[in-house]
Amino acid sequence: MKRTIAIVAGGDTSEFQVSLRSAQGICSFIDKEKYTLYIVEMQGLRWEVQLPDGTRAMIDRNDFSFVQNGRRIRFDFAYITIHGTPGEDGRLQGYFDMLQIPYSCSGVLPAAITYNKFACNQYLKSFGIRVAESLLLRRGQSISDEDVLKNIGLPCFIKPSLGGSSFGITKVKTKEQIQPAILKAFEEAGEVIIEAFMEGMELTCGCYKTKEKSVVFPLTEVVAHNEFFDYDAKYNGQVDEITPARISEELTHRIQKLTSAIYDILGCSGIIRVDYIVTAGEKINLLEVNTTPGMTATSFIPQQVRAAGLDIKNIMTDIIENQF
Repeated sequence: MKRTIAIVAGGDTSEFQVSLRSAQGICSFIDKEKYTLYIVEMQGLRWEVQLPDGTRAMIDRNDFSFVQNGRRIRFDFAYITIHGTPGEDGRLQGYFDMLQIPYSCSGVLPAAITYNKFACNQYLKSFGIRVAESLLLRRGQSISDEDVLKNIGLPCFIKPSLGGSSFGITKVKTKEQIQPAILKAFEEAGEVIIEAFMEGMELTCGCYKTKEKSVVFPLTEVVAHNEFFDYDAKYNGQVDEITPARISEELTHRIQKLTSAIYDILGCSGIIRVDYIVTAGEKINLLEVNTTPGMTATSFIPQQVRAAGLDIKNIMTDIIENQF
């Protein structure tokens, strides 16, 4: 008998549309001979399941079920692909834990830690992992231009500590840009990071583990045509994404080993993606950890899966069946 899978998308941040695109990608990747798939779209208190005839039904939040043709449908598994709250920060994971519905990604604690970029980087720094110098501001706090120049320097990045897809991020080059960049970042989240700029090559590496296997994918080299890997670079083609990356086998192995270690340190599940900057002397610096990476056909993870000669359908099956 087929398992019934909810592909959970949407969310309450600027990444809503990005999440819906990832849901379509995941829907195309999962084996439909083994599983019955429904896309569940969430936005605030609007939780709706998309039905095959194009209509929608309301999700009963008491047990995450819905009614179709007079019959109540319950899900066996949730594939979470919300980028942002409540799917990337641990909230939805806690809900599914209480309902005893297995899901695709990391649990409450690793999701909450990795969603807060400052907290995650400071935590991993305690394990000896290199990260950029940074400062944290919470809403209501302020910082002088002089303190930014003294402690972080220019250029620097000012960005939300919560969120993704480069919303609210500014590469600051002059003193006059500091305060407007802070205000822009606060429009996206209640916490803002001021982070030192690192000159180097941007690389990203995916990984997943099950009870039976540990798989680290080939690396992707990210060459943005813009000042940095911003929204247009990510979603409007203003970037070269080269998989596998044009680096030595030795450096590739070091980054893959570090990615696997980060997965274990955080206690992750499902697919994660770790982003790095490699600076002079082949020093590997962590940018951030993503526990619900983009999954459109052109996203980094599907690219890396293809470069590894693997079938993404089998990987989706691995992740689903690992929870049973």
